[in-house]
Amino acid sequence: MKRRDFLKVSAAGAAATAVASPAIAQSSPEIKWRLTSSFPKSLDTIYGGAEYLAKQVAEMTDNKFQIQVFQAGEIVPGLQALDATAKNTVEMSHTVSYYYVGKDPTFAIFSAVPFGLNARMQNSWLYQGGGNELATEFFKKHGVIGFPCGNTGTQMGGWFRKEIKTVADLSGLKFRIGGIAGQVLQKVGVVPQQIAGGDIYPALEKGTIDAAEWVGPYDDEKLGFQKVAKYYYYPGFWEGGPTVHAFCNLEKWNELPKSYQTVLANAAQCTNSWMSARYDMQNPAALKRLVAGGTQLRPFTNEVLEACLKATNELWSEISAKNAEFKKVIDAMQAYRSDQYLWWQVAEYTYDSFQIRSRTRG
Repeated sequence: MKRRDFLKVSAAGAAATAVASPAIAQSSPEIKWRLTSSFPKSLDTIYGGAEYLAKQVAEMTDNKFQIQVFQAGEIVPGLQALDATAKNTVEMSHTVSYYYVGKDPTFAIFSAVPFGLNARMQNSWLYQGGGNELATEFFKKHGVIGFPCGNTGTQMGGWFRKEIKTVADLSGLKFRIGGIAGQVLQKVGVVPQQIAGGDIYPALEKGTIDAAEWVGPYDDEKLGFQKVAKYYYYPGFWEGGPTVHAFCNLEKWNELPKSYQTVLANAAQCTNSWMSARYDMQNPAALKRLVAGGTQLRPFTNEVLEACLKATNELWSEISAKNAEFKKVIDAMQAYRSDQYLWWQVAEYTYDSFQIRSRTRG
């Protein structure tokens, strides 16, 4: 090659490099976001989901997209996490959408409602059955976009100072219970109290409340409820498979490079699986410890469950009559639930029931 031609090629290559480099740099900018959790650090699995999410995002972007996680109360109280995100006080939050039914009861359906979906069904509905599409449309009106980012599995029914044998035993009971479930239980005589996780123990200890529900054996043991209430009821029929969401401020989300949006969405999905698996690993040993320590396990009676199911259906009818969006989403979820249980009663339930019966046989 002649020297003159070589210089031309070299110059062209240098020019191309000069153009390409800023474009590459621009596609992977350094971004730092803040995330506020609705949970205290002591609850290492439900709070830990936010830290796991941040770690995944950082590693997948070579630390160029960093999310700093704050526990409930460090920036805003736990039950104001979504509001802080919508107002861009923080770019993100890790919270449960049923905390915000005061804004619109439709929020609850995308996390958990009484006699709703179990964890696998919830994931199926959200990811494959149109649930996330409905959620995105709804959340957009509130200035956020949300991604499933954790699930506890079916929760326990809570800690009670006295036994609950009949519906009459619920009358006047001051019960810490979050979201729309409180409205259901109010119909059967309960006085619902919405209290953030970190504040439940002192309220139960002082007698400000008579009973409290949180998550399940692992978290409940950490919070020490077994020290101040003897009876541990199941199942938490209001939380068959509650989704924890990662919410992003919608404007900030739209400013992200597409690659970062994909990273964040995939990290949330990884966290969703991580949390479920971790609770399934932790709960059995915790339940054994609680029972060995004197906790009295009790199932809710069929009378209580039937009364609460009737109250639930009444509430859905009342809300649907005045909230078209709620009706659209609850109808979609319930139709999905019906088909899911048609299938589950054939295979999953039959298999699990046999396994449970044969578990203690040699």
